[in-house]
Amino acid sequence: MNAPGTALQGKDTGIARELYMAVELSEKSWKLSLGDGARGPSHYTVMAADTAAVLEGIAKAKARCGFAREARVHSCYEAGRDGFWLHRWLLEQGIDNIVVDSSSIEVNRRARRAKTDRLDGDKLLAMLLRYRAGEKRVWSVVRVPTPEQEDERRAHRELGRLGQERTAHINRIRALLVSHNLRVKSIGGRNWQRWWGGHAGALLPGVRAEIERELARLALVQSQMRTLEAQQCQAVACGIEPQVARLARLRAIGLGSAWVLVKELFGWRGFRNRREVAGCLGLAPTPYDSGQSKIEQGITKAGNKRARTLMVELAWCWLRYQPESELSKWFAARFAGGGKRMRRIGIVALARRLAIALWRYLEQGLIPDGAKLKPISG
Repeated sequence: MNAPGTALQGKDTGIARELYMAVELSEKSWKLSLGDGARGPSHYTVMAADTAAVLEGIAKAKARCGFAREARVHSCYEAGRDGFWLHRWLLEQGIDNIVVDSSSIEVNRRARRAKTDRLDGDKLLAMLLRYRAGEKRVWSVVRVPTPEQEDERRAHRELGRLGQERTAHINRIRALLVSHNLRVKSIGGRNWQRWWGGHAGALLPGVRAEIERELARLALVQSQMRTLEAQQCQAVACGIEPQVARLARLRAIGLGSAWVLVKELFGWRGFRNRREVAGCLGLAPTPYDSGQSKIEQGITKAGNKRARTLMVELAWCWLRYQPESELSKWFAARFAGGGKRMRRIGIVALARRLAIALWRYLEQGLIPDGAKLKPISG
C-alpha cells in the first residue's frame, strides 16, 4: 500500500455504490474523509459536534461520486473522549457505523512517519474499506454498550476515583503531620478526633488550618463513598442485581468486587468460550515465535484494566478464603513451592482460571469445584 488514499483503487472489491466515511475527532474540529474506494477521498472539516455539517458533507460526497441520496453509508471513528453518543446518532441517521479500538490500528514502523489529522482520517478510510471487503482482523471493533448499560457503570467507577481522592487526602495530612514530628496510625478513624484534639494546639496556625481543610475534604469524600456503597447494597437487597448477589455468595468475593465484575465484564458482554473471557481481561499469553527465537512475553494486558486488576486481587483472596477448592489446590501444587517470583507468575494463571470459573458459574450455574458459599443470612 503506497498511501492510505490510494488503497483498493481500481480493484473490484464487491462493495461498489456505497459511500465510506472516516471521522477523525478532536476537541474543536472534526476531519471527515469520504470516498467509494474507486477515486481519491473527499475531505471536509466541520466544527466538533456539528451534526448538520456532517450530514452536509455526506450529501456533497454522494453528489461527487454520483450516488443517489439514499445510497448506503458506512462510517467509523476511534473510541475516545466523545464516547458513544456519535455512534448512536449515526445509527439513527441510517449510517452503518463502527467504533474502533485506537490501539489496534496498524502504524508504519519506520523511524519517522508523517502524522496529521488528515492523514489519520485517510488511514482510517483505507482500513474501513479493507474491513468492509472482508478483512475483519484489520483492527478491533469496540462492543458498544446500551445507554443503560453505560450508565450502570458510573457508580463503581466513581467509587474508584473517590477512593483515590481519599488516599491522596490521607497522605497529604500524614505528610504535614510527619513534617512536624507528629505520627498517627489512622487518620479519620474512630479515635482520630480525640488524637487531633490533643495535638492540634502544638501546630502553627497555618499548617493547622491546612490540615483542617484537608480533613473537611476527606470527610466529604468518605460521605459520598458511603452513599454509593449504600445504594449498591440496597439494589442487591431488593433483587435488582441478581448476578451481583450470586457472585457475592462465593467466599472471597465481596459485594463491591461482584458489582465491578458484573458491570464491567459478565453483565453485558456475551462470551462464546473461555478464550474470549481471558482475551477480554488481557490475561491471554503473548508468544514471540520467529525463526529460532521463542520467547513468552507474558500476558497481553490489552483488555479491561479494571476487571484485570480486580481478578488478580481476587485470586489472592481466593487462596486465603477458598483453600479447599480445586483452583487453590492446583495453584499450591504448581507454584506454592517455587518462590516469590513463581507465585507472582502463578497468580496470573489462577486469575485467568478463576475468571473462567466465575463466568461458568453465572452462565451455567456451575459452582467452582470445592468452592464454598457464604451462609444465607436470615
